[in-house]
Amino acid sequence: MPRATSFFEIEDHQQARVLRLASRDGTNRLSRACVLALTNAIAEMAHQPPPLVITGNRHFFSVGADLNEIAALTGPEAYAFSEMGQTLMNAIANFPAPVIGAVEGHCMGGGFDLALTCHRRIAAPDAVFGHRGAALGLITGWGGTQRLPRLIGKGRALELFLAAEKISAQRALEIDLVNAIADDPVAEAIRQLSTSAS
Repeated sequence: MPRATSFFEIEDHQQARVLRLASRDGTNRLSRACVLALTNAIAEMAHQPPPLVITGNRHFFSVGADLNEIAALTGPEAYAFSEMGQTLMNAIANFPAPVIGAVEGHCMGGGFDLALTCHRRIAAPDAVFGHRGAALGLITGWGGTQRLPRLIGKGRALELFLAAEKISAQRALEIDLVNAIADDPVAEAIRQLSTSAS
């Protein structure tokens, strides 16, 4: 498995592996090529699964799908892309070891869906969550409409989806969208995984 690609870097720690989303512009867009590369990496890690931390950079966990790429898709291509995203999200949700999403900065759209698939979420104090698709006439096809209501209830989930509003880390904690807030969410995730392993 590659330790670094155009879309992510993999770091091994004593009790966990960190998958750090990366992109040339730093926004960590989930393009078709990125989704495919992540799906392959998750499938390969699942054979000998370490506890996993998925994160981005200080300013962006991920802004989600590449809207310019989506706009150019035909109907069948868009359907296939939705299925690709679902395959990735299900692979993370069903990963045979604990998966923690360590969120700093903006976690939007498909990036929000990605965070929702993690078994736990730890946010930095400045993390921002949102599903802005409704403001653009879009709705997620990657499972967020199912996972979010299970976490925070149908009413709050509808509010987030339909109002397309952004919420702070503190608000996310209050409504049980995240499990904890930490100044360094990656370090806290590794600490939690190390504690549970011992």
